[in-house]
Amino acid sequence: MSTIADLSPKCIWKNFYDLTQCPRPSRKEEKIVEFAYNFGKKLGLETIKDEAGNVIIRKPATKGMEDRKGIILQGHLDMVPQKNSDVEFDFEKDPIKTRIEGDWVWATGTTLGADNGLGVAAAMAVLESDDIKHGPIEALFTTTEETGMVGARALKPGLLKGEILINLDSETEGELYVGCAGGLDMEAYFNCAAAPVPAGYETFNIAAKGFVGGHSGMDIILYRANAIKVLTRALLPMVEKLGAKLVDIEGGTARNAIPREAFATVALKKESVGEAEKIVATLLANIKNEYAATDKDADIVMTPAAAPAAEAMDDKSALSLLRALLACPSSVARMSDSMPGMVETSNNMAIVAKENGKMVVKCMLRSSVDSAKDLLAEEIRAIFEMAGAECQSFGGYSGWQPNMESPILKSMLEVYKNLFGVEAEIKAIHAGLECGILGGVYPNWDMISCGPTLLSPHSPNERAYIPSVEKFWKFLKATLENAPKAE
Repeated sequence: MSTIADLSPKCIWKNFYDLTQCPRPSRKEEKIVEFAYNFGKKLGLETIKDEAGNVIIRKPATKGMEDRKGIILQGHLDMVPQKNSDVEFDFEKDPIKTRIEGDWVWATGTTLGADNGLGVAAAMAVLESDDIKHGPIEALFTTTEETGMVGARALKPGLLKGEILINLDSETEGELYVGCAGGLDMEAYFNCAAAPVPAGYETFNIAAKGFVGGHSGMDIILYRANAIKVLTRALLPMVEKLGAKLVDIEGGTARNAIPREAFATVALKKESVGEAEKIVATLLANIKNEYAATDKDADIVMTPAAAPAAEAMDDKSALSLLRALLACPSSVARMSDSMPGMVETSNNMAIVAKENGKMVVKCMLRSSVDSAKDLLAEEIRAIFEMAGAECQSFGGYSGWQPNMESPILKSMLEVYKNLFGVEAEIKAIHAGLECGILGGVYPNWDMISCGPTLLSPHSPNERAYIPSVEKFWKFLKATLENAPKAE
C-alpha cells in the first residue's frame, strides 16, 4: 500500500490525499478555495463562491428522493499549521507528508489536516458518487475556521436552501454532537523598555520543548503542560534572584493549540551561570514528575548563544511580563454541571511573541456559558492590566445550545443502532464548532455534528484512526438514504 489514497473507503481517502497535496493553512487559503470551486465545476454541479471564499456546491436529489428535506454537509477548508521546530516545512507551499502506522494515519513532523480534511473529503465523496440515495444536497465548505470562524461569520442568509445541517468536524466516531462552547480571543500588549546588557554578562538560549500540546478545546481537560508556563518557571527566578536580563521570549504558534515549545534568550553574570543551570535542572525534574503521565518527553535545554546580546528588557518590564505569564490561568476553569465530564470554561494562553515593538500575549477562552466566559475574560484582563499591559478582546461568539428534540438527532440515532447494533452517544463539545454561528444566520436549521476518530488535532501528533473512517462513511451514507421527508 503506497499512499493513503489506497486506503478504504477509497472514495474518501483519495479525496483526502488530494487535500494533503494542496496547501491550506488558516488565512492562506486561496489555493484550497480554488481547488474546491474547481472540484464542483468539474462535476457539472452548481457551484458558488462567496465574498469570504466559502464554496457552496449543490447536487440534486437522486430519483425517488426528491421529497426529502435538503441536507447541508458542512466542513472547513483550512487547517492548523503546526510543526516541530526541527522540521523544515512551508505550509504555504509544501504538501503534507503522510504515513501509515498500523491503524493510524499520521503526518511527518507536522499537523495532518484531518481536522477538517476528512470531513471535507467525505462531502466530496457524496458529491461525486453515483450509487448513494439522497435528497437535495448542498456542500458548504467554509474558510478560516481555525482562526476566528471567519467564513461562517461572513455567510449571508438566503444562500443555502437546505433544512438540515450535518457538520462533519467532530472527532470521535460513534458520538453525535448537539452542542459546543463559545469562544473569545484576548490579547495583552506590553511596552517593554530596552536597557543595555551590562559588561561581563554571558548570553544563553533556553528552550522548553518536547511537550505534547494539542487542541485547546478537546485536549484542555487532559491537563497537559503549557510550554510557555514551563519556560516562565525557569526565567522568573533567574531574573528575580540572579539578576538575569531577559533578552527575548517567544512560544506557541496557534491560538487554538496548547503551546508545545517556547524559547528565550537571557544574559547572566558569569558567576551565576551555574545557579541558572541548577534552576533549569531542578525545574526539568519537577516537570518530569508533575507531567509524567502527559508529557514524558518534555525537555528544558540551556545552551550558550551564538552571539552576545547588547540589549535586553529592563528589569521592571521583564518582571511584569514574566509575573503576568505565570499568573495567567491556562487550563480548565470549571467543569459543566449540566453535562458531567465536559469542560464548561477554560483558557489557553497560546502565544507570547514580539509584534510591532511590543510583547504580546494571546489567549483563547472557551465556555458553554457566556457569562462564565465573560467573567474569566475580566479576571485575565485584571491580571494583565495590573502588570501594566493594555488588553483587547475580540472575535467573541456564543455556543451552540443542544436541542434534544431534534428530528435529525432521532433519525441518526436510529440509523446508527440499526447499522452497528449499539447506541451512538450524544455529546456536547468544549470546542468551537461552526454550528453556533451558522445557526445564528439560519435559525431554522436542524443541526448535528459527527465525524471519524482523530487524536491530538492542532499538533504534530495529530492522527486519524483508519477503521473509524469506514464506519463513519457507512453511517453518513445511511443517514442520507434515511433523511426525513419534507413536510
